[in-house]
Parts: sequence; structure tokens; C-alpha cells
Amino acid sequence: MSTGRFGVPADVRDGAIAVGVAAALLVAGVSGERSATNVDLLGYVLLAAGGLGLAARRRAPVLVLAVTALCAVGYQAAGFDVPAVAYLFAVYAAMREGHRIITVVASVFLLAALPLAALASGLHNVGEAFAQARGALEIAWLIAAGAAGEALRQAERRADEAERTREETARRRADEERLHIARELHDSLTHQISVIKVQAEVAVHLARRRGEQVPKALLAIQEAGREATRELRATLEALRDDGTTPPHGLGHVPELVERARTIGLDATLTVEGQRYDVPAAVGRTAYRIVQESLTNVARHAGAATASVRIGYRPDALVVWVDDDGKATPATAPVPGVGLLGMRERVTALGGRLRAGPRGESGFTVRAELPVARTS
Repeated sequence: MSTGRFGVPADVRDGAIAVGVAAALLVAGVSGERSATNVDLLGYVLLAAGGLGLAARRRAPVLVLAVTALCAVGYQAAGFDVPAVAYLFAVYAAMREGHRIITVVASVFLLAALPLAALASGLHNVGEAFAQARGALEIAWLIAAGAAGEALRQAERRADEAERTREETARRRADEERLHIARELHDSLTHQISVIKVQAEVAVHLARRRGEQVPKALLAIQEAGREATRELRATLEALRDDGTTPPHGLGHVPELVERARTIGLDATLTVEGQRYDVPAAVGRTAYRIVQESLTNVARHAGAATASVRIGYRPDALVVWVDDDGKATPATAPVPGVGLLGMRERVTALGGRLRAGPRGESGFTVRAELPVARTS
């Protein structure tokens, strides 16, 4: 339910206006000092009904317009020379909702019907009937009510268009900024990474051609160049927002493990629990944790094996990455950019991250990512 400036619900305001208008019409009708005949009672009922009908002017403006017009004709025919105040409110409401043609047609009908109703009330002078009808519904007030409703409708429409324009402008600027960043990344990084990748592949090719053993460091550079190229391509596609490439998630974790094997690391992947769909943000974070952990194992741990475990729990997704490297409890890990990035991703999802030495040797990364599941 909508509320106004002072927090009063719209239905309450409409009801109060309807009761006030009905009371004003009844007071005006009573002040006419008419006798208590059946026709008079019908006139009082029409006066009250015309006012109380305004309570539904927001929900059914056309119906209220018709009801107030018929009530005005009815109590004029019953001999009540009372202004058609309720009808003016109905005109305002109908114009505000955009029912211009119906409002004009109804007003023309009322202007024609009121003199006939005055004649039916007992007046025999046509001039007096038109004068009474003019007094009941002043054309100036009718035009003013319609103009006020139309003006407010136009103002609300312009406000909606302005808000929509602001949102479209903000989206356009964001798109332009993403494209600008994408161009900068493409121009500044793509060339350098391509040079590194090509040079490493040439060096590996020449070493194998000469029958020499390829150094592991050179293989790691080659694979890192390929991975950087893939990551940069994915980042550029995301920035360009073309919607053709899905983001990395849990489905891409086996690829990470397989790449780790290609550089000589005995990596394994284990999935525990019943699989279920997780939010995209959780899947992306799990992928990044495994990616960064395996990268650290390959670069810094001096490990021969690494195990990746994905655990599906009822309320959380748990990711473990363990290795048998040279880390020991006596050597406190120095948090680098990779670990800090993992911790920020996990914290942003409301999860927990533990990264440190395990047992006598080796390093472990354990992330618990909450998952809100619907039944």
C-alpha cells in the first residue's frame, strides 16, 4: 500500500476524502429545507453515495466517474440543488490515470443531463433549469479539475522518464568504462603475455629438438603463459559483456587439476557428498581458490603431490587443497597477494578460510562457502 508525504496510506486518505465530501453534500442537501418524502430520502442516498464512491477512485476511476455522474443527475432530479463536488473529484482522478476521452464524454453527458434533471425536479422554466445546472456544475471548475489531473499525470510521467533516463545513462557509462578497461588491458597486456608465451614455446621446442631435457621452470613458464592468455581472454570477454562465454566455476576445476599434472605435479580431485547446483558466485570463488592454491603449490611449495577435495554439505561447499611441500609449522606463511585475494573472496560470501602448514610438512587451504539452498 502506497503512502503519502506524512506516511498515511493512500486508501486511508481516499476514505477520509470520500467521507468528507459525502458529509459536505449531505449538509448542503439538508440546508435546502426539504420535506421528508420518499423522493427526498432517495436524494439523500444519492448524495451520500456520490461522496462515498470516491473511496475507490484510485482502483476504479472510470467506474467512480460514472457513479458520481449518475448520482449528480439523480439528486438534481430529486430536487436537490447541490453542486456536483464528488464528480469534480472523479474527473481529477480519471484524468490523472489517463482516461481523457472517457472523462470528456462523461462530462458532456452530465452537462446535457443536468438541465433535464432540473426540469424533471419540477422546474417549468428552461432558463431556470439551465441556471440551476450551471450552478451545480460550473464549467470552469470542471475544466480546472481535468487540467489538474492531466498536469499531475504528465508530471509523474516525466518523473518516471527522467528516472529511467538516469538509469540508462548510468548503465551506458558503466558499459563504456568496461570497454575502456578492456581496451587498455588488451593493448597493454596481451602483447607482452603473447611474447612470453611464444618465447617459452620456442625454447621448449628447441630443447626437445636438440634432445635436451626441458627444465621444469621453462615448462612452468610455458604453462603459465598459456593460463595467463586464457585468463586474460576470459576477463576481456567478461568486461565486454557479450554473454557468449560462461564464467569459470566448479565445472572447470577438473581442467585445473589436469593442467597441474602436465607440469609434473601428481594432482588428484575428489568430490564428496551429493552434488547440487550452487550459486554462480560460490562456484567462481571455489574455482579461484583451487586455481590459486595449485599455482602456489607449483611455484613455491616444492611439492610432489597435491590433492583437491570438493565437499558438498547441506549448508556449505567446502574446498580443500593439500600438498606435501616444504612448509612446516615452524615456518609461518607470508600472506601474499594470492592468499589475500582468496580471503577477500571467501569473506565477501560470508565464509571462512584457513591457510597454513599441516602436520609435519605440507600446506593446506580450506575454504567453507555458505550455500543458501531452497527446498
